[in-house]
Order: sequence, then structure tokens, then C-alpha cells
Amino acid sequence: MADAIKVLLVDDHQVVRRGLRTFLEVQDDIEVVGEAADGAEGVARAQELQPDVILMDVKMPGMDGVDALRRLRELGHPARVLIVTSFTEQRTVVPALRAGAAGYVYKDVDPDALAGAIRSVHAGHVLLQAEVAGALLSQEETNAGQGRAGSLTEREREVLGLIADGRSNREIARALVLSEKTVKTHVSNILMKLDLADRTQAALWAVRHGLSG
Repeated sequence: MADAIKVLLVDDHQVVRRGLRTFLEVQDDIEVVGEAADGAEGVARAQELQPDVILMDVKMPGMDGVDALRRLRELGHPARVLIVTSFTEQRTVVPALRAGAAGYVYKDVDPDALAGAIRSVHAGHVLLQAEVAGALLSQEETNAGQGRAGSLTEREREVLGLIADGRSNREIARALVLSEKTVKTHVSNILMKLDLADRTQAALWAVRHGLSG
């Protein structure tokens, strides 16, 4: 399983972790490399195990999921974080996305859908469902990049629109007939010009400014 997606499970309920592991162990391209019972342990295990994707609960004792996300960002950890939450905790997803999560799934997610979500965020997609996008956009807080659209080139605006549509760098490269390296450069320039931290924030900025499909 050298090429398998390495996944870390972070949830304070052992039953949930066991269920997630059971779902994932039957997938040929996904390997569960470890578990953690709270945010602080999750950060430590992420540093130790270097997973590709982290499945992270939001509400946990001690360091919760949002604080763990912020800490991972401070450390520059490259793992993509997928929030695992219950339907009744939907509002808690918003601060998690602002802290850098790549998307979210519900705890009763179908196994195939969970595996698909892991593959999707690992490929660079942002899983931003309509109801959560609406909650994010309805908040009064202004994005850091507000009013800076004029600093983007036409090509950068095209790339940003495709990011908002959930496209990975590879898919953007194919759509615009560019190399992946060139797309990565455009993405870096977009984040710098708009003073945004990651692709999730870029996607939200694009939605707010009408650049998404």
C-alpha cells in the first residue's frame, strides 16, 4: 500500500473511530495510519505519522477540532483535513472551514461516500456544500481579500473560478491547457494577492465575488 492515502482519525469517541476504521480498511487505496482522542493528540500524531488526510471531529474535550486545525496550520502541516460531524452540529462546520478544513462529512455518511470524500480532498478539491457556503457567506465578517479583485489577472480569475467549482490543480491544468506547475504558481499568486490562507478561503472569496460557475 505504498501509494495508499494515509489517513489519521481524530475523535474522542472510540466507537466512532472504530466505525470509521471499519469503513476504510476495506478500501484498497486508503490506509488508516493512526488514531487520536482529542485535538492535542491529533496534532502530535499528525506530526509523527505525516498523514495525507485527517478525519477530524469538531467537538472534543481539551483542544477541539478548530483549535487543532489552527495549530496544524501554524506548524505548516500539509495534511488535508476533513471534518466529521453530526447533522445537528452543522453550524460548527463554519469556523472549522475558516480555520482551514478542506470540507466535511456527516458521521452517518455512507462508506463509499466517505471514501470518495477522502479521495476528493486528497486530490485537492474543496468539499463545500450549498448550505454551509450559504452560512459562510451570510456572516458579516469580511474576507481578508475584499476589494482586491482588480489585482488579479484574467488568467488568475479563471483559475480562481475553477477552484470555487471544486477543481483540483490537475483538473484546472487540463481545463485551461496549462501545466500543473503553472497552475500552482497561479494559485500561489492568488492567495498572496488576496491575502488568503488556503484554497478553501479562495473558494469562498470567489463565491462571494461571483467568480464561481
